[in-house]
Amino acid sequence: MKVTLAKTAGFCFGVRRAVETVYQEAECNAPVYTYGPIIHNEEVVNDLQARGVQVIHDLEELKRIQEGSIVIRSHGVAKEVYDIIRKQGLKLVDATCPFVLKIHRIVQEESEKGNRILIIGNDSHPEVEGIKGWCKTPPYVVEEEKDIDFIDFLPGERLVIVSQTTFNNKKFQDLVEIISKKGYDIFACNTICNATEARQRETAQLAGEVDAMIVIGGKNSSNTQKLYAISKQECANTYYIQTLVDLDLTAFESVSRVGITAGASTPNNIIKEVHDSMSEKSFEELLQEEEKNSIQIAPGKLVEGEVLSVKPDEIIVNINYKSEGVIPRNEYTNQPNADLTTMVQPGDKISAKVVKNNDGEGQVLLSYKRVALDLANDKLEAACENGDVLTGKVVQVLEGGLTVLYGESRVFVPASLVSDSYEKNLEKYMDQEIEFVITECNPRKRRVIGNRKMLLVAQKEEAQKALFERIEVGMTVEGTVKNVTDFGAFIDLGGADGLLHISEMSWGRVENPKKTLKVGDTVKAFIKDIQGTKIALSMKFPELNPWANAAEKYAIGNVINGKVARMTDFGAFIELEPGVDALLHVSQIAKEHIEKPSSVLSIGQEITAKVVDFKEAEKKISLSMKALLPEEDADADQAAEETVEAVAEETTEE
Repeated sequence: MKVTLAKTAGFCFGVRRAVETVYQEAECNAPVYTYGPIIHNEEVVNDLQARGVQVIHDLEELKRIQEGSIVIRSHGVAKEVYDIIRKQGLKLVDATCPFVLKIHRIVQEESEKGNRILIIGNDSHPEVEGIKGWCKTPPYVVEEEKDIDFIDFLPGERLVIVSQTTFNNKKFQDLVEIISKKGYDIFACNTICNATEARQRETAQLAGEVDAMIVIGGKNSSNTQKLYAISKQECANTYYIQTLVDLDLTAFESVSRVGITAGASTPNNIIKEVHDSMSEKSFEELLQEEEKNSIQIAPGKLVEGEVLSVKPDEIIVNINYKSEGVIPRNEYTNQPNADLTTMVQPGDKISAKVVKNNDGEGQVLLSYKRVALDLANDKLEAACENGDVLTGKVVQVLEGGLTVLYGESRVFVPASLVSDSYEKNLEKYMDQEIEFVITECNPRKRRVIGNRKMLLVAQKEEAQKALFERIEVGMTVEGTVKNVTDFGAFIDLGGADGLLHISEMSWGRVENPKKTLKVGDTVKAFIKDIQGTKIALSMKFPELNPWANAAEKYAIGNVINGKVARMTDFGAFIELEPGVDALLHVSQIAKEHIEKPSSVLSIGQEITAKVVDFKEAEKKISLSMKALLPEEDADADQAAEETVEAVAEETTEE
């Protein structure tokens, strides 16, 4: 027969603490009283009575006590009990479970605000009775769905929901959902003890894997009753016993797999007796194995564990210790509003560092973030030594540089090391992923310096080398306009910049480069010259040279159309096509005398004229509008031509 004992069986932290407190008090002081049975287990209560510990059942009995110690059990009590103990001058020993104390604080604070309290649990359970005693407004108690109908809720009231720590977790969620559908303004706090959640979850899983299940606990133990109900749903052969005497061993003769669990108030010696009767392995051996496997808890120690449950703001971890570990949101991530349920799942293995042995609620406070920080710091130190390239996200822009998050470590990149050129506005890097190398690393003193400039310089040197290995004079290249000045534009060729001078931008006349090109434009040009690392570019492709066939198009005697491009006192320059201008002398505009060309012409005006002179070597063309006008005789024509020739010889193009 295979017998499996649940890891969570037996005393939880709160019960163990309460029982140990009573035994210690009984050894040191007398008389000692407990307000109600210290736990719902007759064996423990009877043993304590034998040691002189007496049980007080109500307030009237308490008021008759004149001296001694009063121990508050793990279930907690109403505020009135504390007041009477202090008034009587008795010694108060508070062994209330930290999870229950948390509920007391919640209901007291919320009810003082005028909110109504709804407790999901058993109205007659001592824990619930104690919770009610801390409410400043009349509380509601709901255990079943039918109880919801009796809520006398007034419009405008806010309903704060808490739970008995040992309540069935699934049932709690179901009841909250039903209440929320009523349209009430609710705020639900799942105050079920994490140990209870883990115990219930493990019981359900174990019961589904065995042929028979034994649930051990006192007959009045609420949490044991719930374990029995959960187990019964998964395994029909479930037996509820208080001690070994209640167990009929003959019922297990035909089964091969048996599971054992126990309520939070069940002593280990009772579990041992039952287990010894079912298993060949002694309970002492099991305890030795547990002790061997358990860890020594101390602040700063690294522990390994398995995630038991996840809430939006905390993670509960089984660390093989007498109590679970808890990782709050701020010890898991730097994201202030992160939902941990989207980041971690039950069953995940996790490493964490111990922050405190007791977080104030009986659990071990853990930090995953500190483990991640240590790992990140180790990587930073190794990267600094090896020159590794790292990638991080910019999380802060400062006056002097950037703060980059690498894992859980912060790296500072000074403004002078952000780029290989001056960066006026660092804000553009916010929330961006950037690469960098570590040039100085001392995580313990929080001094880690990153350098992005070094990478950019190295990348550009490699790109420049590759570029000059493949380019040559005359090659056509394509690049992006990086900067535009009055004298030209710098073109990024992917490794080096080339200068496209204003005189090389077009065969035509370019007045202002900034009107022709803008940053980001893609241009195609050819390499005119290379001098060291300097590249001269040109967009005046030879095949597009307008003077290539100008002799034919602009032969003397041809009548052509053009546009007035600019004017001087002696004439107007006419653009025949981009790159080809001709002079229209003031004397050749009309038959009558004209003082200035601007008196009859305007910039951009289309004109028709006759070519009266063409000098290809000097790229000079002379026009005449007057030559197209009717002449009175041939002598006049001859005189006009002689005048044009004389002017053309004396006048040079602007």
